[in-house]
Amino acid sequence: MPEPTAPAPTPLPYATLLAFARYVDRTGPAKANFVGGLRKQRASRSGFNPHGQLVKALKADIAFRTGGRHLAEIAGLVKPRWRPLYEALVPGTVSYLHSLGDLSAVDLAQTRDAVGMLGDLPVKINPHLGLRYDDGRREAVRLHFDEQPPSPEALLATLHLMGRQMEQVLPGAEPVLVDVRRGVPHHRDPAARPDQVERWLAGEAAAFTAIWSTAA
Repeated sequence: MPEPTAPAPTPLPYATLLAFARYVDRTGPAKANFVGGLRKQRASRSGFNPHGQLVKALKADIAFRTGGRHLAEIAGLVKPRWRPLYEALVPGTVSYLHSLGDLSAVDLAQTRDAVGMLGDLPVKINPHLGLRYDDGRREAVRLHFDEQPPSPEALLATLHLMGRQMEQVLPGAEPVLVDVRRGVPHHRDPAARPDQVERWLAGEAAAFTAIWSTAA
């Protein structure tokens, strides 16, 4: 008789920064459904990033000071199924590029991914790019691609979690979340109290972990 197949190990709780920001946006049963979907995706190791070529084009325009030429070309280079998405994303991305000002005063900076712990929940902090300005400023930038603007909760969570790991990500940098479709960069709210944000996120993370552990 064939040997019985051992059950697959249960994946440990884990979230990317994007996933956790989307989680805090949800309420009630939608939270449980979302976490259950993340757990299944983690177990199957599935997932695909359709935005990678847009990020590369943006970086190329910054690095080579080409003012949006790479972004203007990218929608015609991606697979046909992704062209409507890129056509929706490119104008706002070009607006953001122009908002950086004189590109001769801006350089790309190397960022590193980091893992921040919220209680027992590891959250992967992964900016899309880093910027270094001639005046000494640095920014670690994440891009928000969704049709809807980032909610106040998603902004607060994203910028706080990036900021608390910044010594690993890009020392001395400020976290920035760019709403790509509208070309709007968002920065931390100076009125937000870090201790209160930390307590809120800890509670959200504890609930996330509990849902993960009981999801089928």
